[in-house]
Amino acid sequence: MWLRFANHHGSRVWVAVGYYSPNCRDGGDWAKKGWWKIEPGQAATVLWTTNKYSTFYAEADNGSHWSGSYHTPVPLQAFDWCWNTSSTQADDVGMRLITVTNAGWPWTGTINLN
Repeated sequence: MWLRFANHHGSRVWVAVGYYSPNCRDGGDWAKKGWWKIEPGQAATVLWTTNKYSTFYAEADNGSHWSGSYHTPVPLQAFDWCWNTSSTQADDVGMRLITVTNAGWPWTGTINLN
């Protein structure tokens, strides 16, 4: 399944995702990557996954954010890390769980950021 984010918000949005990645080098089974810049009215396809679960965190330039209870450190610059990886420049964010059922090829799940 492709995971796509559509920005229906009035401000630029930045998106990071978490996804199942068995045997990630930090010893866990999850990884995270970001940031995708999505202008108002635009969309970005960011991830291919065969797992029904993934997570995301999004933050708009105007301070709005979309978050959840799955906390992980993320840096301000582009990254592609295992879930437990951090740095001194990382901030803790709460990612929101996405659950997709009956996903099949070439299905795309769109998350609307309003």
